[in-house]
Amino acid sequence: MVLLDASVWVAAKDADDRYFDAARALVLDTKLSTTALDLTFYEVANVVGSRWQRPDLAQELSRTIELRCGGRIVAVDVDLIDAAVAIASEHGLPTYDAAYVAASRRGEWTLVSTDIRDLVSKGLAVTPDAADYP
Repeated sequence: MVLLDASVWVAAKDADDRYFDAARALVLDTKLSTTALDLTFYEVANVVGSRWQRPDLAQELSRTIELRCGGRIVAVDVDLIDAAVAIASEHGLPTYDAAYVAASRRGEWTLVSTDIRDLVSKGLAVTPDAADYP
């Protein structure tokens, strides 16, 4: 199972993103089990709906996430927040990024992200173009 953070879902819709092809392939590969955080919907809506001014595309992408994950959406709970706060403190991350790390550790999933600076460079996630996924 792979946990796709919001950046991967957004990259799959942004032809100018360096990870567009790889992110799109992950999103479309139905042989690969995926999951997302409930937080992902807000982050995607913020980027696509607010920043890009494409509320229609934000709604479409939210539905895609729900369908693609097949109901495997991780709800943020107190234990996840506790773990996220600890990870954020340890690695100097925003708590919302650390929540993805905490969820991936809890589920023993591979975290996939395009966030090179905060996640990939620290060994907390892999990029969409990584060669192997479970």
